[in-house]
Amino acid sequence: MKMLCRSLCFVFLVVAIVPHTAHATGGFGNGCFKERRPAISFIEFQSYDIAQTPPTPLTVKGKLKLPRDLTRRQHCNAPQHEVPAVLILHGSAGIDARGDFYARALNAAGIATLEIDMWEARGVATPEQRPPLPIFTYADAFAALDFLSSQEGIDPLRIGVLGFSWGGVVSMAAAEELYAGQFGNGLRFAAHVAHYPVCYAFNNYDIPALSPPDLLGIQFLDLTGAPVLIQVGTEDDYDNGVAPCTELVGDLFDPADRAVVEVVGVEGAFHAWDRLEVPITVFDPFGDEGSVFATGVVPQVDIIPDVEQADASRRRVVRFFSRNL
Repeated sequence: MKMLCRSLCFVFLVVAIVPHTAHATGGFGNGCFKERRPAISFIEFQSYDIAQTPPTPLTVKGKLKLPRDLTRRQHCNAPQHEVPAVLILHGSAGIDARGDFYARALNAAGIATLEIDMWEARGVATPEQRPPLPIFTYADAFAALDFLSSQEGIDPLRIGVLGFSWGGVVSMAAAEELYAGQFGNGLRFAAHVAHYPVCYAFNNYDIPALSPPDLLGIQFLDLTGAPVLIQVGTEDDYDNGVAPCTELVGDLFDPADRAVVEVVGVEGAFHAWDRLEVPITVFDPFGDEGSVFATGVVPQVDIIPDVEQADASRRRVVRFFSRNL
């Protein structure tokens, strides 16, 4: 058999479990990779819990998937190159089918993915146990950005973030200069996708529980300049449709900020239409544009999958990140 390399090539998959300030020892770089499947590593890094005073260290775990082109090296002397990456942030129910649904398509497009578990780090077992507001997890997103930026084979200037519901709020807030400055330590995401991110809550002074927005993590006024894609269903029970998202973008003061944000209304889709699991009904005080704060009645939220719209939204996400990373 003709040898592809002058010396025998060994395939090394080294799972790097390191703090987010350290470089992974394995990475993507040095080895002769022939596998066609994405390579999976389970990693962890250090964040901090701002719910504690003073903030306490927090270990966040995640699943890192290397894209196909990095696992198809056919020669030991294949040229080294860096690829983009996308951080994936779950919703209130924790990690579910959505993460892998998007990760598979992003990996196939040559984009690495890191899906992290913000709840396991905090001992959260049910949505009712989630932190009071998404700002309590903003540090996790930027610590993950720091971790990815240190990995061999990943371009630190081409890292995006994709979030669902709770994670969508985090993704949007990471595009706000206030929080990027507060949590980013000089780092910024290069592109943001926010799926059904409860737009009515941003910049909202009318609901006392959401005011003041800047301190509660829901300001969206002064953006970093990175492109933002918001996708929300026309039947969404949180925003009651697309209008709160389009109005939020229309109210941005700077035309340059408005120019980098795109809102896609997904026709006929309910909240979490891309969660391809059995339909469920939940009750959330943030549903129905915060009506509970006036009525005292916690509103119902229908979560109904839509396979066709999920496929379409996934294609939009892959195109968006392929274009902007």
